Amino acid sequence: MNMETASRADLVAYIAALEAAVAKLQARVRELEARLGSSSPPGMPGLKPHGVSADAPKRPRKRRAQGYARRRSRQPTQQVVHALEQCPQCGSGLVGGTVQRRREVLEIPLVRARVIEHVYLARQCPQCRRRCVPAAGLEQLVVGRQRLGMGLVSLITTLREEGRLPFRTIQWYLRTVYGLHLSQGALVGAVQRVAQVGQPTVRAIQAAVQASAAVNADETGWRESGRNGYVWTFSTPTAQYFVRGGRDKAMVDEALGPAFAGTLITDFYAAYDHYPGLKQRCWAHLLREIDALTHQYPDDAAVQAWALEVQALYTRAKRSVPRPLPERRLDRRCFERQLAALCEPGAADPTAPPRRLCARVLKYLPELFTFVVEPGVPPDNNAAERSLRHLVTARKISGGTRSPEGSDAKMALCTLFGTWRAQGLNPLWTCRQLLRESQA
Repeated sequence: MNMETASRADLVAYIAALEAAVAKLQARVRELEARLGSSSPPGMPGLKPHGVSADAPKRPRKRRAQGYARRRSRQPTQQVVHALEQCPQCGSGLVGGTVQRRREVLEIPLVRARVIEHVYLARQCPQCRRRCVPAAGLEQLVVGRQRLGMGLVSLITTLREEGRLPFRTIQWYLRTVYGLHLSQGALVGAVQRVAQVGQPTVRAIQAAVQASAAVNADETGWRESGRNGYVWTFSTPTAQYFVRGGRDKAMVDEALGPAFAGTLITDFYAAYDHYPGLKQRCWAHLLREIDALTHQYPDDAAVQAWALEVQALYTRAKRSVPRPLPERRLDRRCFERQLAALCEPGAADPTAPPRRLCARVLKYLPELFTFVVEPGVPPDNNAAERSLRHLVTARKISGGTRSPEGSDAKMALCTLFGTWRAQGLNPLWTCRQLLRESQA
């Protein structure tokens, strides 16, 4: 409003309108404060409540049931006591002493690599004149006749597998921190030695996977000497087995063996179709594709409604898992009928956007609700994807392996370190223990 040309009546009307707007806003503020309740003081957030003086005494702080301060190390490896000998004011000698405060300092000592030379003396018996030389006796220090100790071999392999470091970076680390100069060939030999020594453990892990009641399986690409190939993972909550080969059903039979009778949790890849036992197809894969379809057709009300109904059906299926087994069996048949009713119209209509997904659901319908009746079977294949994540990251760094021997060693190390990771074991110390046990 132009104040210069407005009349007195216009200004009065304008002020009345502003007062009405202010009153309306104040009523709205009172309504919102009433909704917040007495737990929140009136006024703007961060300000003191109305009527509270800034000089008012503060209430004591409520004690927490658990402290969240930074925890100290369990036991100090060294203790340094700081105390004054004389009074800084009068110079008199000080006596007694009580702990006033403590301060923890964490430090890593920089040590040089130890080069230990074992010298074997030949001594002669004065009676029979026989020359006597002691046996090597280094079974708990090195593997075979190599010069790298078990601790060093374990460190190199752990940096390679857990740290995913290139051999050049491992070279730099050993040279910078420990003053140790090793060739890349020595590093490769150390890693391959662990893979060779660990073959019995790898076979034991494969046997444990084959004896499991439920196994997650997945595959990903892995190049060898520039040629395409695939790495397969077969994992349980405490074991992970890796093998490289083609992308056909023979890999499943080779890894699981003819005696496997558990539930196989997989995605919708056809290489798993021939397995005659129980199967659970991954709902996470299915729901991700349904979500992508809803983003592709945001204005299609039929697609949006169909996606919501499928998601709601899956949610009800997960909620039925704690029920007694006879009820869960009935629930499974009910869920299958409901899902079929949702997907049959879309599969029959060649112009429907979810036609491909509906056809897939109908094809694998008996394998979508196994988790409802089988205890310990998850509805998704996320465990297998998590087991492959470490290997996929290594693939992005190295690009693959260069020989069949390198691929075999890589699969053995992935099996060993993946299983140790799943079991929550320290990979460095467990690898060292593996080398020691191989010499027993």
